[in-house]
Amino acid sequence: MSDRVIVSMQDGIADVRLNRADKMNALDPLMFEALAETGKRLAGDRSLRAVVLSGEGRAFCAGLDFGSFMGMTGGGERSGPKLIERGPGEVANYAQQAAFVWTTAPVPVIAAVHGVAYGGGLQIALGADIRFVTPDAKLSVMEIKWGLIPDMSGTQTLRRLVRLDVAKELTFTGRVLSGTEAVALGLATHVSDEPRAAAMAMARDIAGKSPDAIRAGKRILNESGLVSLAEGLRLEEELQMRLIGSPNQIEAVQANFEKRAPAFRDPE
Repeated sequence: MSDRVIVSMQDGIADVRLNRADKMNALDPLMFEALAETGKRLAGDRSLRAVVLSGEGRAFCAGLDFGSFMGMTGGGERSGPKLIERGPGEVANYAQQAAFVWTTAPVPVIAAVHGVAYGGGLQIALGADIRFVTPDAKLSVMEIKWGLIPDMSGTQTLRRLVRLDVAKELTFTGRVLSGTEAVALGLATHVSDEPRAAAMAMARDIAGKSPDAIRAGKRILNESGLVSLAEGLRLEEELQMRLIGSPNQIEAVQANFEKRAPAFRDPE
């Protein structure tokens, strides 16, 4: 895999950084591939507790690198994946996986956004569970500028975060939002002058909780609204029954009563 994405791990927290600072982390075929493969690899790590997703340099991600667009769509030599193909059993195509892999990750993913998050860059941030943004960050559903629609899972994640009329306005106009307005609209979670530090602090807090409960919480909340009420309630019951009396749940109770830090096991 290329060095388009760099990862460091400490105490169960994956610090994942888009690493193409000279291009404001714009998406080329290698970046698509690196994001999808990184997300898949981390998903299989049972010691993983949380992910912080950010961009190196001046921006989170400036969106599609149009200099490599022809290579991705058919003319000339291809240096990366065929972005509209799906692997066996995959719901999302390769381009969509670069963003959606963070939604389907079993642990919380926290995006730290600074500079710009345009088009595909915003869709990657929307794939996270929680977003910290600087007040002066610039965010845009920018695809309409190029006569396109969001196609990296953004139409699905955007709709779950903001009202339908807001999602339509942003998609139809491509207007640029500040980080402050993004939080007001529900597109982001918190404003912070130091979003990466704030995201890391939250990740450490999450990493100190029962990993079984955290994973179950993400799963049930991801499913909510996508399945029937009856199915959702049954899944809630099923997941809770698995947690009750499990080693990590017992440890959480004991640690609270004994006023000490818990020592959780990796999920099975």
